Amino acid sequence: MRLLTHLRHVDLAVPDYDKQLDFYSGVWGLTKVAEDSDISFLAAEGSPEQYVVRLRKADEKRLDLVSYGAANAADVDTLAERLLAGGVRLVSRPGKADTPGGGYGFRFFDVDGRTIEVLADVEVRRHRRIEEKESIPVKLSHVVLNSPDLNRTREWYERHLGFALSDTLSSPHMGEVMHFMRISNQHHSMALAKGPHTSLHHVSFEMRGIDEYMRGSGRVIRAGYKKIWGPGRHMAGDNTFTYFLDPHGNTVEYTTELELLDEDTWHPHVYDFSQPEVTDQWGTANPMNELVAKESFNDPDRGVFVAPPV
Repeated sequence: MRLLTHLRHVDLAVPDYDKQLDFYSGVWGLTKVAEDSDISFLAAEGSPEQYVVRLRKADEKRLDLVSYGAANAADVDTLAERLLAGGVRLVSRPGKADTPGGGYGFRFFDVDGRTIEVLADVEVRRHRRIEEKESIPVKLSHVVLNSPDLNRTREWYERHLGFALSDTLSSPHMGEVMHFMRISNQHHSMALAKGPHTSLHHVSFEMRGIDEYMRGSGRVIRAGYKKIWGPGRHMAGDNTFTYFLDPHGNTVEYTTELELLDEDTWHPHVYDFSQPEVTDQWGTANPMNELVAKESFNDPDRGVFVAPPV
C-alpha cells in the first residue's frame, strides 16, 4: 500500500545564506513567505504547498531534509509503525509540526543517512494560477539524489516507502546510472543517480509551459549564473530541462511537461544514455559528457547520518 502522496519541499543549509536567499527569492522566482533567525521559507506562487525550499544558515553546506506528503494522520502513523517494524531509525515519533502550515508528521533516516520527513494535514497555502509569459516556478517538480550504491537505495525506497520504478538510464560502459522513481502517476518525483558519494544531485522546478520555461532559462543565463546543461528534452520522463548552479554549487533545474503515466499498463524502460537522443530528444543542449556529469556529483554531504545497512 502506497502511503506517500507527493513531494512537499527540499531543505538546504548554506554558509552564505544571504547570497543564496537573494538567488532563490530573486532571479529563480520563488517567494519568501517567512523568515526567522537565519532560516527562510520560500514558496512557488502556483503551488498550494506552504513552501517548496527552506534555507538555513550553517557553517557547512548540506541537504537538511526532503519532505513528502501523506493523505492523513492515520497514514502517517501507519508509515511510522511500518518503518519501525522494518528497522528504520526514526529521528522523531509522529507529532505536530511547528513549521509554516503546521501539520502532523515525523522524520527518519533513509539507507544513505539522509533525513526524510513525512507530513499530513498541512494548511493549504493561498496560491494562484501562473499567467501566460510569467516565467516563475509553478511548483516543485522532483528531486534527484546521488547514491554510491544505486540499487541498494532503490530497493530501500521501494520496500519501505512504496516508490515504483518508472525508467532506468544505463550504458554499455557504466551500467545503470539513474533510476526514476514515482509515488503517483507523475513519471518521477524522485530519481536516484549513481555518484561517488551521498549528496544532492539536483532540485527541479516546474514552469507553466515551454515559453515560460525558455523565458525563465534566459533570465537566469542573463543574470550570469552558470548554465550546466540545456535547454533540451529528456526521453525518460519526456520533460524539458535546463540546469544551473546556485551560488553554493547545488544544481537546480527548470522543467515542464513531465510525463504522466498510466500506472496499470506502464512497464519500465532501460534507456542507453550514451545515445544522444536519450539525454536530449531535441538535440539543442550541449552534449552530455563527464564534465557535465561531475557538476551534479556535488560536494559530499557530510551532514548525513551514517546508517547501518537496512
